[in-house]
Parts: sequence; structure tokens; C-alpha cells
Amino acid sequence: MRIHSPESLARGEREFSPEFLAMSQRVLRATELTSRLNVLPFEDEEGKAALFEKIFGRPLPKRVTIYPPFYTDHGLRLELAERVFINQGCTFLDYAGIRLGAGVMIGPKATFITMSHPVDPGERRLYLTGAPIEVEENVWIGAGATILPGVRIGRDAVIAAGAVVADDVPAASLVAGPKAAVLRQW
Repeated sequence: MRIHSPESLARGEREFSPEFLAMSQRVLRATELTSRLNVLPFEDEEGKAALFEKIFGRPLPKRVTIYPPFYTDHGLRLELAERVFINQGCTFLDYAGIRLGAGVMIGPKATFITMSHPVDPGERRLYLTGAPIEVEENVWIGAGATILPGVRIGRDAVIAAGAVVADDVPAASLVAGPKAAVLRQW
């Protein structure tokens, strides 16, 4: 997605593209809604349900549990199946789409990121890139794990606490550890 319209850049100006403007308006709305959600008393089930419906644009599926604080930058592209459990302090940057299958369990402070910027410094402020995240049924994601754009996690897999997941995870497997490594230099 272009951040700035090509026409404005040709004129030497930095006017946001219509797509970026629409996204940024939704980010502000989602931030307002999650801010309200995150200060409700824990036992206010009715208030939480009403705010989740506004955040997701639909009611929560049956038996979904989300413990605030909860963060999302869009909300409308986060798809939750039945029996999903999301612990405290999780973040979902879902503009490119996140799908959590039935029975997925997510530990505290896990982060799902579907959008990024190009690596090239000349393009970094001009574009956003992204890809959806797919988490299949019965996956367990440990505390503080980070799931990056375009990742698919197979059924029954386990993501260890603190893992950074940049590649697809096969079904019925355990992945652990940091991913950071020098890939190239410029």
C-alpha cells in the first residue's frame, strides 16, 4: 500500500493516499475502542461484549475468551473461531488479516503483526507491505511470542514463549527461539 499518493509526491508534497487515510482513520477508531475496553472493570461482561462487537464489527463467537488489556490496530480483519483463548496484553496488528482457528490458546503479551515497511531506506516511508497470518486449530502460542506477516501455523503446533516466528510452522510441531540474524548489509 502506498502511504503517499503518487500525484502529491510528483508535486513535491506528501499527501496521504486514500487507502492509507482510510486505514489510519480505522486505527484511530480501534485505538479509541480498545482504550475504553482496557479500563472497564474485569467483571463487566456486558460492557466488554459490546466493545468487542464494535472492535470486530460482529459479536464474539461462542466460548471465546479475551482477557484485557487487549490491543488491535484494526479489529475488523481479526477472525476468531470458537473456543479461542487470548490472555492479557496481546497485540493484533491485523490490517492484512489474522485468522485464529478453533481451540487456539494464546499466552500473555503475544504479538501478531501483519504489516511492515520495505527494507530499502528509500522506500521505507513510502509504502506499507503486508500478508495475512493463519493459525490453524488447536495451536498453543506461548507468552511473548511474536508472529510476523505471512506466517501459517499448522494444526496442533506449539510456539514456545518468546519465539519469533518468521516462517511457516508445520502441524504438530514445536518451535522455539529468537530468529534475529544478519541477512544482508547495505
